[in-house]
Amino acid sequence: MAANRKLLAAAAACAAAVIGVTGCSSDGDKDPFEGMSADKIAKKAVDASKGAGSFKVSGQGEEDGKKVQIDFAVAESGDCQGKTGSAANGTGEILVVDKTSYFKGDEQFWKSTGSAAMGDKLKGRWMKSPRGEDSKTCDKDEMFNSAKLKGLKREKDAEVDGEKAAVLTKKTGKKQLTYYVALDGKPYFLRIEEKGADPTKMNFSDYGKSVVVKAPPADQVIEQKDLKDLLTG
Repeated sequence: MAANRKLLAAAAACAAAVIGVTGCSSDGDKDPFEGMSADKIAKKAVDASKGAGSFKVSGQGEEDGKKVQIDFAVAESGDCQGKTGSAANGTGEILVVDKTSYFKGDEQFWKSTGSAAMGDKLKGRWMKSPRGEDSKTCDKDEMFNSAKLKGLKREKDAEVDGEKAAVLTKKTGKKQLTYYVALDGKPYFLRIEEKGADPTKMNFSDYGKSVVVKAPPADQVIEQKDLKDLLTG
């Protein structure tokens, strides 16, 4: 359905940016990636970030020229929660708990997806999708896919919020992708930027820290099948 795809597109934009390590630490000013190709550094970042189990992502992107704020968190269990918001399209949320998905949006969100009637019906409550239908949103194997990171080039090192980072770049058509990988401690992804038609900047944090996602109370949930006459797309 259109509403699901709209929210998932934003969540996936942030999740797809999560690409990345086995443990690696720096020794003073020594380069922990000395002698490694950019592709191999990226592979280490994939293994480390995925291996952390849990993480958070926040940042801004654009969809059809409109700015979107994204906040996303994945638990070690595989559950996740995400929120997107923009002045034009309102605010939408997703929870995935034990492979069951729940969606919630404000009036502007449902209106922007062409489902204003459904927004009236839900009135701040959560729509529950069939088990497994959208559970791939939290799939770390999908998010951390080293097969996507080929043909990278290492640039001059930089800093991300005070942390030293190796900088890896890749140009695909009119898009310029830049990956920042931590030089100190484990080589987690710290930031991923995409420049082009729909620029995006995502910051990654709280690797390995507890993320707890709970299903909403039953009295705040409506089954998707009970809204079938209002669904579009």
